[in-house]
Amino acid sequence: MSSGRRWGAIGVPSSAGGHTPGMDLAPAAVREAGLQSLLGASADLVVDHGDISGFRRRPDPDRPDRQNIAEVVRVAIDTAAAVVDVLHAGEIPLVIGGDCTVTMGVVAGFHDAGQPCALLYFDGGPDLYTPGRTEYGNLDAMGLAHMLSVAGSDAQLTSIWGDAPLLRSDEVVVYGDVIPEDPQDLENIVATQLQLQRVPATRIHQGVAVAARAALTAIEQAGPRFLVHFDVDVLAHMHMPLANMPNPDREPWGLTVEEVIDSLRIFAASDRFAGIVLTEVNPGNAPDQEVLVRYVKMITSGLDRARAAS
Repeated sequence: MSSGRRWGAIGVPSSAGGHTPGMDLAPAAVREAGLQSLLGASADLVVDHGDISGFRRRPDPDRPDRQNIAEVVRVAIDTAAAVVDVLHAGEIPLVIGGDCTVTMGVVAGFHDAGQPCALLYFDGGPDLYTPGRTEYGNLDAMGLAHMLSVAGSDAQLTSIWGDAPLLRSDEVVVYGDVIPEDPQDLENIVATQLQLQRVPATRIHQGVAVAARAALTAIEQAGPRFLVHFDVDVLAHMHMPLANMPNPDREPWGLTVEEVIDSLRIFAASDRFAGIVLTEVNPGNAPDQEVLVRYVKMITSGLDRARAAS
């Protein structure tokens, strides 16, 4: 029995928030690797709405601590408008980024459409830095911080969705992170201060089904619907060498392909699952086309509702 979902695909070819270019090429590469046909094989319908106007990352010496912020803002606003159109068409957003800042626009789009969502942040790191706290000034390390309006956030970003934070900390679950349990680690400090719910990679390795169902319970309690943000860097780099900023191949290990698939199946089977954003794929890191095909097969297998229910 098929899931019969109707997806609305949006490409966001932007590496504006990255520390290098390359992620702007991901929407085209992911489509070429067969995303739409593989989803369609499960009898889902994929309506491709094309790409918004993207941006290739370049050095921004005038704003070294928040590089290309004007383009990050513009891309987020354009992404939000595209998501509104998809939701009003009765489709499930399937957003193909692009760097992690794309998710800001997607969550804003849900709000603009009158369908606010909780956020399951499936990522190797929670992106809780603020300007001046990262070595490269790359805003893709600051996305969740700005959605939560963490102290030190730039008002150019937080103001695009109004005065209040886009999300409250109790509307977020961080899943799969490998940030150290170190009282000196900045992201660990911020996550603790915000009392963010976290299901780290170490817990997933102990039992993926138990960990994913715990995360699902938490995110379903956080709101009437939830969006999944998926950063490929949640995987151990040796398993999927596509991440723009890969986690090192040492402990704590990132996830395996099987752990990602099993987790996505549990999340996507929920009646409250409302969409997914794919981020941080840099096709230039792929040693061959087969890696991109494996990535697409991993995602589509995880989103196959019929297989999740079987």
